[in-house]
Amino acid sequence: MFQLASLLAALYVFWILMSGFFTPFLLAAGFGSALFVAWLGHRMELVDREGHPFHLTWAAVTYWPWLAKEIMKSALEVSRIILDPRLPVSPTVVRFKPRQKSAVGLVTHANSITLTPGTLSVEVGPDGFTVHALTAEGAAATSASEMDRRVERFEGSA
Repeated sequence: MFQLASLLAALYVFWILMSGFFTPFLLAAGFGSALFVAWLGHRMELVDREGHPFHLTWAAVTYWPWLAKEIMKSALEVSRIILDPRLPVSPTVVRFKPRQKSAVGLVTHANSITLTPGTLSVEVGPDGFTVHALTAEGAAATSASEMDRRVERFEGSA
């Protein structure tokens, strides 16, 4: 029941943020729409711990700002490499075993790697990740990385 209530709240807040209209009729219509979608999701058995991972909300509040900072740092580094007249590129592929146990953790880690400029998740699975990096230093930084530890904390297995 908590999952359903949190989904309803999230949908309604999203509707309000996207709408920008605050007349009583439109607020009621938005609530009705959110209620209908939440009920429909519940009937389709989509409202569960994986489909609506509300338990990850507080972990996301600390993880997303850190990821945004890492993306900015990496973007600056890739820009520096591209603008360097010698173009110090050394494409490297590395394979490592992630610490994550759940599908949400593995997907979050793989997407975080791909979102970071200069790295790309090529193959993803619980037995190992294959990552392509623009430089050998970037490839070395992906295995046993701070990102691996933070995503492990994010998914709740640490």
